[in-house]
Amino acid sequence: MKKPPIHFQIIHQIVKRKWVLLVVLVAAIHLFMLPFGHNNPSNYDTLEAFQENLEFDQSRDFDDVFVEKNDESVQEILSVDGVSVNNNISFGPKIVSSVKEPVVDKSVNRFHPVLPINEKYNLFQGDDVKRMRCLMPPKSVMYIDQMDRLLTRNRKSSRAMRPRWSSPRDQDILAAKVQITKTPSRATDQELYAPVFRNISMFKRSYELMERTLKVYVYKEGDKPIFHQPILKGLYASEGWFMKLMEGNKRFVVKDPRKAHLFYMPFSARMLEHKLYVRNSHNRTILRQFLKGYAEKIASKYPFWNRTGGADHFLVACHDWAPYETRHHMEHCMKALCNADVTTGFKIGRDVSLPECYVRSARNPLRDLGGKPASERKILAFYAGSIHGYLRKILLEYWNNKDPDIKILGPMPPGVASKMNYIENMKSSKFCICPKGYKVNSPRVVEAIFYECVPVIISDNFVPPFFEVLNWESFSVVVTEKDIPELRNILMAIGDARYRELQHGVKKVQRHFLWNVKGVKYDLFHMILHSIWYNRLFQFKPRWSCTVVISLLILCYRRIFCVFD
Repeated sequence: MKKPPIHFQIIHQIVKRKWVLLVVLVAAIHLFMLPFGHNNPSNYDTLEAFQENLEFDQSRDFDDVFVEKNDESVQEILSVDGVSVNNNISFGPKIVSSVKEPVVDKSVNRFHPVLPINEKYNLFQGDDVKRMRCLMPPKSVMYIDQMDRLLTRNRKSSRAMRPRWSSPRDQDILAAKVQITKTPSRATDQELYAPVFRNISMFKRSYELMERTLKVYVYKEGDKPIFHQPILKGLYASEGWFMKLMEGNKRFVVKDPRKAHLFYMPFSARMLEHKLYVRNSHNRTILRQFLKGYAEKIASKYPFWNRTGGADHFLVACHDWAPYETRHHMEHCMKALCNADVTTGFKIGRDVSLPECYVRSARNPLRDLGGKPASERKILAFYAGSIHGYLRKILLEYWNNKDPDIKILGPMPPGVASKMNYIENMKSSKFCICPKGYKVNSPRVVEAIFYECVPVIISDNFVPPFFEVLNWESFSVVVTEKDIPELRNILMAIGDARYRELQHGVKKVQRHFLWNVKGVKYDLFHMILHSIWYNRLFQFKPRWSCTVVISLLILCYRRIFCVFD
């Protein structure tokens, strides 16, 4: 059979390639139209890849609250000497070896496997003793500058789910985001103190748009006391005060869920633990299943959860167990958490670090507010509290009764006089030490601000409250756990002028960390709501419209044919 002419073969190949490329293009655009906006994890850099790996590890062993000392291999516990080691050793009754390796350069965008712990503390004291994971140091550390870079990256590339169908509220979100990003930059503000913010212009514009635009629907489902019954006093008061002020708010709350931009699930993580957890059972599965049933109930009753997979729903929880209780079934929701630990699933740029506030009086949450001026604060640093976790033991080991300028104490004795002495020490100290306890969060951060003392945060992997909008360098000091032996040198290196700037920043930022019986502009209630709104704006991914898809198809089709013609 005679072969066709060569020019005909060439034309045939060109046409064939055109159709192949067209099919590939249609398939690619079809993938983009899928509601889920997740990218391939392998495309992310070491920061995000590390976080994903840690979440995978946590999902496998989160239920194992206790670990046995006589496991075949346990990671070595190191002393606080700046050494970065990640060795596996077999344990006898005591730790018998400590191998040292150099720390990886911090300038490299990687996580450092730092295990800071004092050698004098043996976490494993007997063959039959089980130790909680919260008594062990973190396997890896994310530094504050790495959190900054991750926040910037997540702002540029959201991994949120695209809505399955469009809503008029989506246009409000997109319009607000455009206005915020195009706001002219300014260095000062007449109403707020600009240095305590990352970008005062964007914050002000975002807050104004929130007041003007935002509408929230509060789900009525759920019975008391787990739902709709706020706790206004004690360690977990933040979730209760927000619930009280949100449910009673007439400016933001709407009765028609079709008008809402965000959806609030009003449950108390503290009451969930109080009512359902069997004491000493070390089994929290029932708590997780209870919230799973609640999420499935509102998903079956309303269409809004299914439209976004829960991405426009949010919760506010201050109990340490909240990250575990809300994992999987509420994974795509925005979470305001006190336990803002990047190693247990906290998503920087989506989730909100909730300030943990110890409220002593529900009637007057502002009682004893304020402190002495900078010139009258004679104590360099102060800490007193229970010895929870591994870190506070280290702190006392190095600084309890070791320096006259540093007042590091253990638990205060009970009684009113002791409480007043504790408050007076905070009011009289330049720096208030805020070490982690069992978890990364501590109420002392807000207490320090409450009493106008510069907080010194010692908690690796802790995301400070309102991290997306506040500039913590302007009113606090962050010390890594491995630098506890150098605590005095670090604080003494802060000159008087710099200290006065920090303390002035504390006094200016204080208004954003206060609970008021009735919500006040820029107070803690509005700051929490704003951060949820702000993060939603930058995480939102609009649905691809048919007009846009057809236009892209026509444009790409023309370009393909132009290449081969």
